Amino acid sequence: MRVSGAAGASGHDSLTGVNVPRRCCRPGCPHYAVATLTFVYSDSTAVVGPLATAAEPHSWDLCFNHAGRITAPRGWELVRHPGPWVSPEEDDLIALAEAVRERESGRAAPANGWYPQANPVDAPTRGASTAGPGGGVLAPPGPPGKTNGRRRGHLRVLPDPSD
Repeated sequence: MRVSGAAGASGHDSLTGVNVPRRCCRPGCPHYAVATLTFVYSDSTAVVGPLATAAEPHSWDLCFNHAGRITAPRGWELVRHPGPWVSPEEDDLIALAEAVRERESGRAAPANGWYPQANPVDAPTRGASTAGPGGGVLAPPGPPGKTNGRRRGHLRVLPDPSD
């Protein structure tokens, strides 16, 4: 098993600051984690509970199938959380919606050095891109002109074709 240490399972994409769903730690398993296996060495107990919000040194993230089939080492007690496992898809959608709301309201901090340019003279021309840290590309600035504080999104509501 691969330990879900602080470096590998921080739960955040280092470039965007967006929550990234954690995957099952079992080798070759492509599924998202829904539970965390934690060992309590002082009690010789293995606990399979809800997905931990932060990475712990002696814990492993497991998918639904592996969480249901896991066994404890000989001489250890296995304790399973009886409640339903949280669907990662629902949590991901809620987290994504909250991240978008935070970004639009300006409450969220810029992501890891990708700050907007303070001086408009330094801004690239429309359509050009600037190399960012780590070889990334910064998006071009918004459209020139009056924006009345809101930018136009890429999604639109279309009228019902039957009307």
